[in-house]
Amino acid sequence: MSILIAPSILNSDFADLRGELAKIAGADYAHVDVMDNHFVPNLTLGLPVVESILRTSPVPVDAHLMIEDPDRWAPAYAEAGCASVTFHAEAAVAPVRLARELRNQGARAGLALRPATPVEPYLDLLPELDMLLVMTVEPGFGGQPFLDAMLPKITRARRAISAAGLDVWVQVDGGVSRATIERAADAGANVFVAGSAVYKADDAAAEVDALRELAAQAHRH
Repeated sequence: MSILIAPSILNSDFADLRGELAKIAGADYAHVDVMDNHFVPNLTLGLPVVESILRTSPVPVDAHLMIEDPDRWAPAYAEAGCASVTFHAEAAVAPVRLARELRNQGARAGLALRPATPVEPYLDLLPELDMLLVMTVEPGFGGQPFLDAMLPKITRARRAISAAGLDVWVQVDGGVSRATIERAADAGANVFVAGSAVYKADDAAAEVDALRELAAQAHRH
């Protein structure tokens, strides 16, 4: 199972997105948080800015849509060229139909779960998905501490995926750092979103490498 690092640009300098994206050229994805100030109490950026990021990013874009009505809005992000588009289970009306539409547009389809949302009701949907995102903070703001209470949920998700013989990635987002990434990897995650840990480091590229190695060590053990 591949270890993938997806730095979140939420903690980057938006006045120099080209330069900030260049810092993570060694990562696997650029994680872009789209917030609408309705589903979460924060407003970030929308499709026009994501289209600009797609033109300049040295790595594929992983869009995390923390928005209402993703059934309507999410396909446009796939059509624009995002390699992966994740929508929230709590906001989607027809998640299977939406996941299939995203895949038809050429993107990986991801389903995100807030901390209080149990994974069990969505296990039957796993064959329709490419990734399951277990939020390890309440979505909406960067820099929050990692919620260790989510580790059992990650483990239950990974066991269900393995039992079904599926190739579904498990992503964690929120509070991922050198101090927490090994626990998340040991629980079964393989895709790691790190925002402040990368962009507040003296050397973002070196931090990406360090996080990847720590996660890989946890998987090997």
